[in-house]
This record gives sequence, structure tokens and C-alpha cells, in this order.
Amino acid sequence: MGETSEARALGEALAALRRDCGLSQAEAGARIGMTGQGWGLYEAGKRSSLFRPDVQRRLTGALGATPEALMLQAPGGAEVSTDRPKTSHPDNAPAHGLSARGRAFEGAASDVRRLRLETDELAPWASAGTVLEYALGRWPRRGQGCVIQLQDGLRKVRLYDRADEAEMVVLGAGALDRSERIARSDVQSVSAVISRLDDA
Repeated sequence: MGETSEARALGEALAALRRDCGLSQAEAGARIGMTGQGWGLYEAGKRSSLFRPDVQRRLTGALGATPEALMLQAPGGAEVSTDRPKTSHPDNAPAHGLSARGRAFEGAASDVRRLRLETDELAPWASAGTVLEYALGRWPRRGQGCVIQLQDGLRKVRLYDRADEAEMVVLGAGALDRSERIARSDVQSVSAVISRLDDA
């Protein structure tokens, strides 16, 4: 497979992951501060930087996925080359199903943090005493919990609803049926909640 066809295959895989999330190119791009046109160039295989692992992490992270999911989505799976060596990872060899897909890219422990909820604002989704694990920098999907670090140092736990270039809309500002709009300029980082551990 030549470099042009490899770039096209990776671009098609990125487009498939985006469609699975129900996002437009503009919505996916907005999650990482990129225009829809810029995102479209990656999907068209017209940006060679798509082969770089750091770029793959950034793009797939906007979709709540991993570079490994991108490789699995591409025609021929992991045969599509990147800057990484073409050796098969032992965890990837027998991979079947969704849980096995992301296993090799769960990330270092430092990428995952925990916090304990102090209030019942997010009940019944999560109540006081529930410990949340969240992946730093991983953008949430609609309806997924998220930890929002604001520029002023305040940290909020909410359910993600939607976002555009100007603001993000979340639920859980006092109750799950209450929405809150947060200016993107006030947000330092957004991290997806990946598990809830009930207080024992």
C-alpha cells in the first residue's frame, strides 16, 4: 500500500469513527480548536501529519476513541503504517470486541485521575460519595460525565451535552435537568469520566 492510499485509508477510518459519534466535521474539529475544513483535509488523506502518533491521539481523542481504534477501523487493520514500528503488540493479537480494542491503549496511570462527589447534584447518575475516574484530556461524548477545569481554578463535574467554538452546554448545575452554558474561553480542560465507583 503506497503512502497516498495509506493516507486515504486512515482518513476514511477517521471519518467512520466520526460518523459513529454522530458528529459533523465542524463539530469534531471544534472539539480541538480546528475548523471543519481542516478536519476534512485529514479525512480526505491530504495531511501527511495524520501518520504522526501525537496527531492521531489528538484527533481520535476528540471522538472519545484511540489511535488503536483508528488502526482497527482502517482497511487492513493494523497493516496501515504509522511512525510506530510494525510489530504486533501481544495484547492486540487476539483482540475481539470493544473491550479488547482499547486494552493496549489504556494509557499510563497518570492519565487517569479520581475524585469523590460531595453532593447529590448529579443523582441518580452519581450521588454523594461516588468516586469518579476520569481520563485527562479525553473529550466526552453526549450524555457522558465530564470534569471541567476552569481557568479560575474551579472544577465542575457535569454531564456533557454539546459544544461549539464559543461555549459548551452541560447538565447537572444543581440537578440533572438543569443546563449550564460555559464559555470556552473560561475552560482550561475537559476530561471524560470513564468509570463510577460507588462508595463502599
